[in-house]
Amino acid sequence: MELGVVGKPNVGKSTFFAASTLAPAQIASYPFTTIHPNRGIAYVRKPCPHVDLGRACDPHNSPCQDGTRLVPVELLDVAGLVPRAHEGRGLGNQFLNDLRQASALIHIVDGTGGTDFEGNPVAPGAHDPLEDVKFLEEELAHWIAGILRRNWEKEARKADLEEVPAERVLHGRLTGLGFTEVQIHVSLRDTVLDPKMARWSYEDLVRLARSLRRHGKPMILAANKADLMTREQLEQIGRAEGYRVVPTAAEYELALRRAAKAGLIAYEPGAAAFEVLEPAKLSPAQTKALDQIAQFLKDRRTTGVQACIEEAVTKLLGLIVVYPVEDEQKWTDKQGNVLPDAFLVPQGSTAVDVAFKVHTELGKHFIRAIDGRTKMVVGHNHVVRDGDILKVVAKA
Repeated sequence: MELGVVGKPNVGKSTFFAASTLAPAQIASYPFTTIHPNRGIAYVRKPCPHVDLGRACDPHNSPCQDGTRLVPVELLDVAGLVPRAHEGRGLGNQFLNDLRQASALIHIVDGTGGTDFEGNPVAPGAHDPLEDVKFLEEELAHWIAGILRRNWEKEARKADLEEVPAERVLHGRLTGLGFTEVQIHVSLRDTVLDPKMARWSYEDLVRLARSLRRHGKPMILAANKADLMTREQLEQIGRAEGYRVVPTAAEYELALRRAAKAGLIAYEPGAAAFEVLEPAKLSPAQTKALDQIAQFLKDRRTTGVQACIEEAVTKLLGLIVVYPVEDEQKWTDKQGNVLPDAFLVPQGSTAVDVAFKVHTELGKHFIRAIDGRTKMVVGHNHVVRDGDILKVVAKA
């Protein structure tokens, strides 16, 4: 599962990415610092069931820290987007194609209004951040519509003659962008279109693309540079219609995570405070910076970076965590490892969906499952809940 970190140049995308993953990324206060996409791993925090079991866990795919399971998600930081990127301006085509498999997008916005559409510095408040939201929506819509438009008339006319459903035609064209049949069906339902696909104009394809983007690549807004934003600016960007908005201070989060990695402070990502462990090792500049961050956390309770990632995964995408095991009594795998794996699955997933997530053959030969908490036998259609422990029984 991949989250794309997007936005125009010079708004803090690479800082947000580095703060989320501690992966190396080139960071500078000028446009197009990022040329090639950066990839890294961020984590969603969940209570680890080993606390309920009373035994330490042996995690394989998701570390556990003091009873908190860290479930990995992949982050992709792409080149900045400028107006008419879908026409090839800036690094537009590269930017857009890098997002093909992203499940959701985190749109980093300069909440201070201190950068123009091209990412050039302007006086704080001179630019309306909500305009950035609108232009990015349109760039993504035109990108999707452009992919649909290639040889559209010929294929649409043939499909109309053979009475091929629009869902099937679109799915064939959009599979490479990660759109599912359900997302395509819902998008078609929400868009008023001529029954004959050959009559669809480019404007029709753009309207359909807007709906596809909303359903297939939903976005959350990270109102970045929150440490420099006024209350009025926070309220303004909070009015972005149809979006979850999370104020973020990516530079502060990056400083805290780097200081924690160096052993200078004790800090857990997303925490409302930190503890200085080695004050004698701090320079005057570092001490001043940490004092500023401490005051910010006292006022705001969070830098917002971890919260943004978790909201994107759990609220925007509606994913929950399930722990598959071989022994429902001890919550172990065949080797005796306690709660070795944690998987993200959509809310509403069934026991057989989890089986397919673990291994295709396990799903194909599914017989039943056993709830590790209640020890009850459940069937194919049993809907799993967040934090469930599940043993899958399949034909040998």
